[in-house]
Amino acid sequence: MTSIFDFQEVNSILNEAYKKNNAPSVTLISALKKTPYHILISTLISLRTKDQVTLEASMRLFEKADSIEELAKLSENEIAQLIYPCGFYKTKAARMIEICKILLTTNCGNIPDEIDELVKLPGVGRKTANLVVILGFNKPGICVDTHVHRISNRIGWVKTKTPEETEFALRKLLPAEYWRTINDYFVSYGQTICTPISPHCSVCKLNTVCHKNNVEKSR
Repeated sequence: MTSIFDFQEVNSILNEAYKKNNAPSVTLISALKKTPYHILISTLISLRTKDQVTLEASMRLFEKADSIEELAKLSENEIAQLIYPCGFYKTKAARMIEICKILLTTNCGNIPDEIDELVKLPGVGRKTANLVVILGFNKPGICVDTHVHRISNRIGWVKTKTPEETEFALRKLLPAEYWRTINDYFVSYGQTICTPISPHCSVCKLNTVCHKNNVEKSR
């Protein structure tokens, strides 16, 4: 490679690495449960929660409530018990109840397909909204979590301070054909090779072109 801005080659390298690892939990869930409801709820569960816990908690909940109408029939305590031990499970259960009430009252139980509408729901940020739009509605979006934010800055694609800034910078920088997969690829890469502390630069195929911003020590 001659440049980190050779998006086609970078994408090919990330795709190759991605195939060797497990997909993020919400992506796995989307392959089994394809509706916007399942994507929204599993993404809420995933926040500050490990992938395996997210996957197990989501599937437990969906066995009891496979639609927003069924979820609305559960108590806050029942939801909390089903999604335990995901992070902040009590808070997430309360937000799910709020979301049910709002959508059943104002939108006939339908999940919005626009980011600006999704972020109006309790507990739904741009990361969650983008993932719902991408996986639930097959529409373009860029989901930026901690891995996407960190790696995009580390390799030199962007120079931003927050995930939201990173999202808008990537929307301007990346060709739209790479938007949908960037989260899956960077999450996988960030968990295995481009780790937060002491990344495995010696085995990274982007090593020669990566700017290595804020990398103090590598392996």
